[in-house]
Amino acid sequence: MSDKKEEDSLRSDGDGPIRVSFIFPNGDRYEGECSRSASGVLVRSGKGKHISASGITYIGEWCEDKMQGRGLMQHPSGALYEGEFKDNMYHGTGTYTFTDGSVYKGPFHENRLQGEGTFTDKQGVVWTGEFHGKAALGLKMQHTL
Repeated sequence: MSDKKEEDSLRSDGDGPIRVSFIFPNGDRYEGECSRSASGVLVRSGKGKHISASGITYIGEWCEDKMQGRGLMQHPSGALYEGEFKDNMYHGTGTYTFTDGSVYKGPFHENRLQGEGTFTDKQGVVWTGEFHGKAALGLKMQHTL
């Protein structure tokens, strides 16, 4: 985070994480925990909130300046992802809510729907099956009697 402009003073409680509030040169903002890398540079680590200049908000866990662990990402369009992240990508189990209100729950692999999941369309119809990115062959509709 060496190329970031400091907004507030750094705050630390001794050996714990360093609390910061930064404004990036591109207008992005970060408020949360940081640590020092081996080279002495501050990197986002721990819990924090990042708001991009384009309006994307991420609240969650960071490791070595990457979204890593559990988090929530909201897009200006209204789309929302809540779940696991790895290397700044949706990766692991999560829930993605589309702008039309439909919802996918299941595994993700590098930002793609991947594996056994559930899709609920905007009418509330539930579909289950194997998802592979944009393809979902053999989906089964759940009937409610």
